[in-house]
Amino acid sequence: MHHTVHRLVKEGRLEFISGAWSMNDEAVCHYSSIIENFAWGLRKLNDTFGACGRPKIGWQIDPFGHSREQAALFAMLGFDGLFLGRIDYQDIEKRRKTKTMEMIWEGSDSLGKMSDIFTGILPNVYWPPSTFCFDLLCNDPPIMDDPRLEDYNVVERVATFMEVVNNQSLQYKTDNLIITMGNDFNYQNAHVWFKNLDKLIKYVNAKQTNGSKINLFYSTPSCYLNALHQANASWPTKDDDFFPYASGEHTVWSGYYTSRPALKRMEREASAFLLTCKQIDALAQLGPADQHEVSALRDAVSVAQHHDAVTGTERQHVADDYALRLDRGVKECQETVVDGINRISNVTKPLQFEFCDLLNISICSITENSKEVALVLWNPLSRTLNHYVQLPVVDGDYDITGPGGTKIPFQITPLPKHTLLLPGRLSNATHEILFRAKLPPLGYTAYNLKKLAKGGVSLAGHTSILRKRASGFADDDFVIKNEFLALTFDQSSGSLKYLTNLETNTTISISQTFAYYVGSVGNNTKEPLRASGAYIFRPNCTGAGPDCSRPLEGNGTYEIVKGPLVQEVRQYICAWVSQVIRLHATSKKVHFEWQVGPIPVG
Repeated sequence: MHHTVHRLVKEGRLEFISGAWSMNDEAVCHYSSIIENFAWGLRKLNDTFGACGRPKIGWQIDPFGHSREQAALFAMLGFDGLFLGRIDYQDIEKRRKTKTMEMIWEGSDSLGKMSDIFTGILPNVYWPPSTFCFDLLCNDPPIMDDPRLEDYNVVERVATFMEVVNNQSLQYKTDNLIITMGNDFNYQNAHVWFKNLDKLIKYVNAKQTNGSKINLFYSTPSCYLNALHQANASWPTKDDDFFPYASGEHTVWSGYYTSRPALKRMEREASAFLLTCKQIDALAQLGPADQHEVSALRDAVSVAQHHDAVTGTERQHVADDYALRLDRGVKECQETVVDGINRISNVTKPLQFEFCDLLNISICSITENSKEVALVLWNPLSRTLNHYVQLPVVDGDYDITGPGGTKIPFQITPLPKHTLLLPGRLSNATHEILFRAKLPPLGYTAYNLKKLAKGGVSLAGHTSILRKRASGFADDDFVIKNEFLALTFDQSSGSLKYLTNLETNTTISISQTFAYYVGSVGNNTKEPLRASGAYIFRPNCTGAGPDCSRPLEGNGTYEIVKGPLVQEVRQYICAWVSQVIRLHATSKKVHFEWQVGPIPVG
């Protein structure tokens, strides 16, 4: 079988399409992760089959809408064409009527023609024509060609299939048509499929003796695309996205934009760490010894790009499995990072490292429980980075030193109460320590954090916290600012009102509302009964505002935190929603950090 597969690939009779590790989503994936997904899959194909295994066709038949950026990436990968399965129901209806199911997709205004790619919309998503599924999972009739039997059906089956072909010919521009035969989890018994397909080809083509112009044969996407090229037709163009995707009047597939946000964040963090892992592996020249660890995270990050993974549309146990793979992959790559840093630093005795994986909930056991810690900070960017570092600690006196024993200014601030009250958070930390680190490009800097005896001398910045309740105050607005930006807040509510650029003396108004949606309930038997869910966003608008949202109710409070390195406004919107608006001393950016949950359901 091994030799047979290689022979079929070399002969062009077996073709690999797309070639990524998984068929990525196009709405919630970051472009760098999409590239990683393809780099990893294409590398595997090249290592196994060489140049003959290189895909030439993009095959995005199941993602829930399509991005212009994806088209540009495929064009720059050197693909000859791209085929899609799902586009908006109104869009495809119009294209069928106007014979514009195939087009030139212009992927980028700035890149121009190098980002253009021929794109075709498949006639039936990626499924077989109705009543022609020959899989064990289907209930469609097989082709019975023994005329002696009662269930002989060749005449009817051939006539029905020819009608399908003739109808499809009215929707496409040339005499060449592509018909997909298969579906999810199909071909578990491939013999049943091919036995029936052989019969279908034989009896439909036999009709040519009676004047039929239909000629069926097995083919590949590349062969189909070549036939279209030979037809020398002209094609319409498209220069925008296929978003959002709707399959019906009440079935807009935009729910997955936010489904399982924790998994989405985990994927982003793992993808960013993979970049660091690969950099250190290469710079330290670790060689084959650490490739297993790097590959583990590449596998996990690449499969997480799947359109039923990072989208959050999978069942819970499947989501748990994706998270487990990412976690294991990160831990494997942490070993590579440790080996690499030890080699780059030329230490005689390998250093022991501990990673702080739960900083998003202000947990880091080593900074909480150790009297002295060496902090190794890696910069994956190709430029020098000045970065504010926040670490959880217990209350007390500390000292931070940098390269050469330089004393580093820092600020200690009590943790926000919404962090301290997180369910399941097991930590001794009550405060966070913040300092500004200077990191070289593609390199690391070590800082030393030391807990001092009570009353020790350090460069700790003083922090003041002012607490206000959202009712009963009608004073003037209050402001937090640095040398670049000023943020103006309403005194009574604590909400942000204005942002001022102090360099240009330009002020813009800002309003922010916290609201939620109630999902529609239904049994999905027909469009009016479509339920909201992981895939579909369909809010229940009864009793809601113009955009169907409902404002959060609660007697919110806020805190103003002022210190030499960072100022914050901590907004407690209600019992389960909070936000921190943070302005660092030397930053031209404002950080918004919100926390939602646990959501009171039921």
